[in-house]
Amino acid sequence: MKIWYQCKAKYSKENEEGILKQTSELHLVDAVSYTDAESRIYGAMERTVSGEFQIMTISKTNISEVINFEDADYWYKCKVQYSTVDGDSEKEVKITTYILTSAESVKDAYEKVEKSLDNMLVPFEISSITKTNLVEVFPEMDEEEIPDNLTPVSELQDEVSEEEEELID
Repeated sequence: MKIWYQCKAKYSKENEEGILKQTSELHLVDAVSYTDAESRIYGAMERTVSGEFQIMTISKTNISEVINFEDADYWYKCKVQYSTVDGDSEKEVKITTYILTSAESVKDAYEKVEKSLDNMLVPFEISSITKTNLVEVFPEMDEEEIPDNLTPVSELQDEVSEEEEELID
């Protein structure tokens, strides 16, 4: 299960009049620990912010899944509830999970979460949807998502082995 950390960054940003103004923004990163979250947010902020910045807070969230759509500008936190039967006690247990989705409106967020959960075998209820102040979400990169300008280490090792063989011959 992924662990999502909310990070608050503070830096100077130029407004429409060209005046530098202090701003604080919330970002979400997928990480395995607070240290990893700090490292990842520093790396992300170095790529996106010119000048100095500070990471003010890092806190663990209760978000279990993030659904990102490129066509949406806002992030909505959706509370989803469903019931299941406990295997030991045979009693019905209510499960609550939180899903973050990018959407243009509350209705759009509802529809996107409902569509992503339509393969669930148990009935579920989207009991609340809240618009967040998150600016950007930085998920962990999967191996399949390696950017075009980078080469996987396994391929580099094959190239090195071939070069070593040529040197030996």
